[in-house]
Amino acid sequence: MQVGLARRTLSPFGLWVFGAAASAPMVVLVGGIPATYATTGVTALPLTFVVVAVTVALLAVGYTAMARQVGHPAAYYGILAQGLGRRWAVAGGMVALLAYNSIQVSLYGLVGATLAGTLGGAWWVWAGIALAAVGVLGVRAIVLSTRVLVAVLTVSLLIVAVFVAAALSQPAAGEVSWEGFEAHGLAVSGIGGAVALCVAAFMGIDAAGSFAEEAVDRRSITRACIGGVAVLGAVYSITAWAMGVAVGPRQVAEAAADPAVGLPFSVLARAGSGWAAFAGFMLIFAIVTSMLAFHSVIARYVFAMAREHVLPAGLAHASSATRVSAPRGGSLTQTGIAAVVVAAFAASGADPVAVMFTWLSTVGALGLLCLLFAASVAAVAAPRDVRGPGPWRWSIRVAPVLGLMGGSVVLGLMVGNVGSLLGAAPGSLYPFLLPTIIVATAVGGGMWAGHLRRFRPQVYAGIGRGTPKTHAVPDTVNVSI
Repeated sequence: MQVGLARRTLSPFGLWVFGAAASAPMVVLVGGIPATYATTGVTALPLTFVVVAVTVALLAVGYTAMARQVGHPAAYYGILAQGLGRRWAVAGGMVALLAYNSIQVSLYGLVGATLAGTLGGAWWVWAGIALAAVGVLGVRAIVLSTRVLVAVLTVSLLIVAVFVAAALSQPAAGEVSWEGFEAHGLAVSGIGGAVALCVAAFMGIDAAGSFAEEAVDRRSITRACIGGVAVLGAVYSITAWAMGVAVGPRQVAEAAADPAVGLPFSVLARAGSGWAAFAGFMLIFAIVTSMLAFHSVIARYVFAMAREHVLPAGLAHASSATRVSAPRGGSLTQTGIAAVVVAAFAASGADPVAVMFTWLSTVGALGLLCLLFAASVAAVAAPRDVRGPGPWRWSIRVAPVLGLMGGSVVLGLMVGNVGSLLGAAPGSLYPFLLPTIIVATAVGGGMWAGHLRRFRPQVYAGIGRGTPKTHAVPDTVNVSI
């Protein structure tokens, strides 16, 4: 019996919401943009967001073209299986599990520290409460999660819009400056770190590819992902520009580093004191919904790889049903992993933000960028029967090659600036641990594939090919927003 996820459950808008919610605009507004200004001193951050958005969009073209064609819930795993081979698929699947779990679990440190700083108590207690909430929603039908994400994302974008309006209403020195978009601002020493942090702001936008089996229309995967990069790229660029306008492009780095200034809340207060308090309240929900989005993607990876017996088959168990509305085995597995990691960091006494959030989120962002890179290579290398009929020159040839060219520069900058992202001392070897973990995970996945090829050839032959046929799983009548 072939077990599949509930077909025709997620609308095109629902796909877009998962990617945008994973990226978490509120987290970027409150944490990402001020931190980037403070640590890099790059005044052309708005333009940097535009450059990074274009690069990520080009890398995503090949990824989404392959994702909609392959239709595998473990998107990178399925794409690499069809484009590069089975060993690459298992290696990529393991890196995807590492990267998505790292980002998702890192957010427990952020939400725990934020709530502890506001309400008191131990950060790990609040992290445990958030973990329970995500775990409960994760085993429910995807429709419920989508509705929660839509509500929080809508309010988050409203707060970002209020911030921009408040910033532009009272510009520094009485005039609106466009210095943030001047190209010469990119030729500065901190640009590598700024590019790396901007890349991290877009991670999660690829989530739509993991819902291919549940999408009402697979073609909407491309629109959801590329549209998400375009919309969020514009939102982040405008928000970074508005922050520079509010305090002055030359002063924004110093202001962002000064807790007494309180960016962005001090700017939001110009629209009324209630907006700053409301933003702090909504930040918690934004973090939790971002965790929920990543949790849903991880659950599908575990389910899909277990369905092909690459992971323990019990994780894809669905009793006697042929359709599952939520991959419970994958969901419970992710919750268990998160609980163990949170407990380990709590027991070690490590700082939940400076260590747990920063290190794990950097591992995740670096891993996902590598996977986007690999997916573009797979798109170029994919045989004609995988690509299927249609005009593929742009999505399989031109865009992926352009993305690989730009992505090589971005990946190099990110790897070269890992130390500054982590705040490591000059000459420290600790930053090299992160790329090493990713490479070791990929090598381990390749070795596991080799084991399957030798001792379980039937499982090896089915790698990346376990998606049920179109009519093997009945449609659902409960479609998300």
